[in-house]
Amino acid sequence: MLDAFFRIHDFLVEHSSMPIRRLLMDEINWDDRLIAIKGGRGVGKTDFLLSRVKEIETEWKNMPEPEGKGRKRFKKQFKDIRPCLYVSLNDFYFTEHTLVELAGKFVKEGGQYLFLDQLFKYTNWSRELKRCYSKYKELHIIFCATPVMPIDEDNNDLKDIVKTYNLRGFSFREYLNLQTGLRFRSYSLDEIIQRHSSISREICDRVQPLNYFHAYLDHGYYPSYLESKSFEAELLKVMNSQLEVDVLMIKQIDVSCLHKLRKLLYILLKETPCALNISSISEEIGLSRATTMNYIKYLKDSRLINLLYPENKNFPMKPTKVYMHNPNVAQMIFTREIAMADLYETYFYAAIHGSHKVNATDRSAMFIIDNKYYFDVKELPTSRDTIRPTAVGELETGRGNQIPLWLLGFLY
Repeated sequence: MLDAFFRIHDFLVEHSSMPIRRLLMDEINWDDRLIAIKGGRGVGKTDFLLSRVKEIETEWKNMPEPEGKGRKRFKKQFKDIRPCLYVSLNDFYFTEHTLVELAGKFVKEGGQYLFLDQLFKYTNWSRELKRCYSKYKELHIIFCATPVMPIDEDNNDLKDIVKTYNLRGFSFREYLNLQTGLRFRSYSLDEIIQRHSSISREICDRVQPLNYFHAYLDHGYYPSYLESKSFEAELLKVMNSQLEVDVLMIKQIDVSCLHKLRKLLYILLKETPCALNISSISEEIGLSRATTMNYIKYLKDSRLINLLYPENKNFPMKPTKVYMHNPNVAQMIFTREIAMADLYETYFYAAIHGSHKVNATDRSAMFIIDNKYYFDVKELPTSRDTIRPTAVGELETGRGNQIPLWLLGFLY
């Protein structure tokens, strides 16, 4: 039975490609027995899993054989075993068989690493994962999760046993490395704030980042830009899948509400970044205020939009401002040309919020980061220095408190 799964596994591993090593690969503790790779649609979760499979299988094949009498036993115990299996839970096998059953067969044949995709399509997936975790002590399970799937503290089955990691789209650093063949490292936010002048000069000695920055804002966040297809058409498919699957299917919303969700997203695409007029939006799409706010939360959970709140405030309160999730999505409306200042703000939020807390502030500053740094975002540099850290879109190397906006794309 496993032979059919291994044939699919081998084909996918052979034909998958992750053009650069994602930073997250080295941040995960692969010794953990239950790992969730959570990420929005289109960011490369499947290729990430398959890349890890390749690494394990390569290490396994290159394991040195012992000399003497132990060689035969080693070959039987290790070389003839398939250590990894990648499985998509949309396989028809799972209409009559369980995940626990598959895991048992895999473990019986010596398998150690089970990689699972499309898990949300499997009924009682979290309960079955817990049973596998409890029953097969030597098995490591790594699975992809959509942003709206309840993991960690939201899931009573998994909250004490799963380790969750977030995979985001390409950072500007990753995009720049891909385009140039260079290998720039990442920097912490503290490093960038304190040493942005010297860091940006070192990078600019090797490449001119602004020559690539606007292309990244247009299409660089999603790996699909590397394919010989229409990027806009592919991103449109991703956005529709986020609505139709991540929101409707997983949140169990009636399909008749899809039109209202699409209209809500269209309204936000036309206006963001903006403050929310819930009464006006509710009236326009024909929903109550409470339902409209819930739908806005669903769009955030599926990583279509970002919500900016004051410190110590969160949903269900109305946010201070709404942004599209990343600058590529922000430009997916052809009846409006987004202002560069708005695009730069969207990029700033997207670059920072993945690993830092971003809030609105009642001061004159635009943002406060980690309750510590007050930040502004500007399109053009000023002749006089700014009083606080300011991310500047059209600035190549830093000076004073003026930080090149592109450099914040080096956080991961």
